[in-house]
Amino acid sequence: MNHDWHAASHGQQLGRRRTPAIALAVILACSVTTLAQNAGEPTAGDAGMRRPRIYPPVVLTERGLRVHRAGLLIDGHNDLPWQIREKANFSLDRLDIAVLQPSVQTDLPRLRRGGVSGQFWVVYVDPGTERAGTATAEALAQFDLIHRMIERYDDLELALTADDVERIHADGKIASLIGVEGGHMIQNSLDTLREFHRRGARYMGLTHSENTDWADSATDEPEHGGLTPFGEQVVREMNRLGMLVDIAHVSADTMRDALRVSTAPVIASHSSAYSVARHVRNVPDDVLGMIKRNRGVVMINFFSGYSHPVGAEAMSNYFETERALKARYPEEAAFRKAWRAWKDAHPIPAGTAHVLVDHIDHIVRVAGIDCVGLGSDYDGAGRMPQNMEDVAGYPYLTQALLDRGYNERDIHKIMGGNILRALRAAEAQATTLSGKAPTEQKSQ
Repeated sequence: MNHDWHAASHGQQLGRRRTPAIALAVILACSVTTLAQNAGEPTAGDAGMRRPRIYPPVVLTERGLRVHRAGLLIDGHNDLPWQIREKANFSLDRLDIAVLQPSVQTDLPRLRRGGVSGQFWVVYVDPGTERAGTATAEALAQFDLIHRMIERYDDLELALTADDVERIHADGKIASLIGVEGGHMIQNSLDTLREFHRRGARYMGLTHSENTDWADSATDEPEHGGLTPFGEQVVREMNRLGMLVDIAHVSADTMRDALRVSTAPVIASHSSAYSVARHVRNVPDDVLGMIKRNRGVVMINFFSGYSHPVGAEAMSNYFETERALKARYPEEAAFRKAWRAWKDAHPIPAGTAHVLVDHIDHIVRVAGIDCVGLGSDYDGAGRMPQNMEDVAGYPYLTQALLDRGYNERDIHKIMGGNILRALRAAEAQATTLSGKAPTEQKSQ
């Protein structure tokens, strides 16, 4: 999830853990500074100045639609549950996704038009809830909302395994999986991690936009140099449970540590390639090499602020600026005004599906065709590529892949085959570890 959609609703809720080390004026002055053109180690605020290549407009063809409909499309990240919480106070009567809902990017009619076969619905609450001691309770309320949503609509069915996904798809329904966006929600408890798994979570991101006590985020000041020993315990316990370890949102060092520790495939549920769009939310090339060896999957984020090279430039210092403005303007109305002015001064170009294919091309070159998937971030981010503004737009990406020369077999791997393979491998590893006792909690 990108704060662009939800920062205002949390501006008054919880103070950040720390005020920025850099003065606000310096952050704002540097937010569009030209950076070095090498693809070195990502640092906070590092955004490349590259421009995407110009391609012809994506025009849907009968072949494109046929290839799209023949595949099994599994999206790794959708924040609709958060939108239902924020816009409708958890009420599925007030925000009924059986009909078109223009205030969000996701509803059942558009999921059907987009050809979605499986969807990871995301449990998310603000990182500040950990400091308030409410993160787990609020997360459980999100789990409950997702389960109520799945039970309410005949088009949806809960999927806990890769076999479930295939069976549900064969029945003509949308396989509904659950992911957790941020390890802050376990509040340093392996028991809570196990409870999340019992409630259906099949991946968990190690951080969101702030560090946890045991892992560094990509968009916070480094504290741990990656994972702490307890963070490594979390990864091992996820392997034992059969939960995919998600490295979206974490620092590059945390990515490396997670890949070093994990004995099952690791995913980035909604991240892209740093060499294409230089934002710290994206995955650097050396980590892509580790993902290749790990047989993991990088699931491309559609948000133009992370995927479009110019968008990544505009998003430079986004989280740092948000924190600085909150510190400078404690009154909610003043913060919102200043935050809106900053965003208006840093517009994000939409781009097209070809920008996403640029990321796919790069990941295929570095990590291979088996290590890339789709993690749109619909309803967790704002600006999306042209013709892909909502969940009905997936066929345009399939068409762009065809236009770029990908064959049907490889397109179907990208659409969902790769994440299904990773999920099945995580399940197999959990079976291997089934005789092992649950990881014993050790102190931080």
